[in-house]
Amino acid sequence: MAVMIAGFATLEILPAMKNLEFDKKYLPVGGALSGFFGGLSGHQGALRSAFLIRAGLTKESFLATGVVIACAIDMMRLGVYAQHLAAGGIRENAALLIAATLSAFVGAFAGNRLLKKATMKSVQTIVAILLFVIAVLLATGLI
Repeated sequence: MAVMIAGFATLEILPAMKNLEFDKKYLPVGGALSGFFGGLSGHQGALRSAFLIRAGLTKESFLATGVVIACAIDMMRLGVYAQHLAAGGIRENAALLIAATLSAFVGAFAGNRLLKKATMKSVQTIVAILLFVIAVLLATGLI
């Protein structure tokens, strides 16, 4: 899996791949492949980003699409987790839940501000760097 993620990251930084884009008709195929391999590895976000970054979306559409997909996946997860979580478990982890929720809102607010200053090229560069980081962490067994 680390090799595949590193491969996607390499595609992001190679000058020869600068103009590579996937036609929108391939979005369902990319979604199915990233979902399948992400399900195997647990790294759906990294694989989804690697595909979506080349789908010809604007920076706003790229980020919004990723957020909507992540929210939909998390809603499904929460439904499964809720069945196995006793009310006491929520009380025991209330501080963590509140901190995570507040962090998500602060991150969304800050991201919205930064997005206005970012270019699609900078978004692609950041995605490539973070894909490499994930690949290295996977390869070293840290995640």
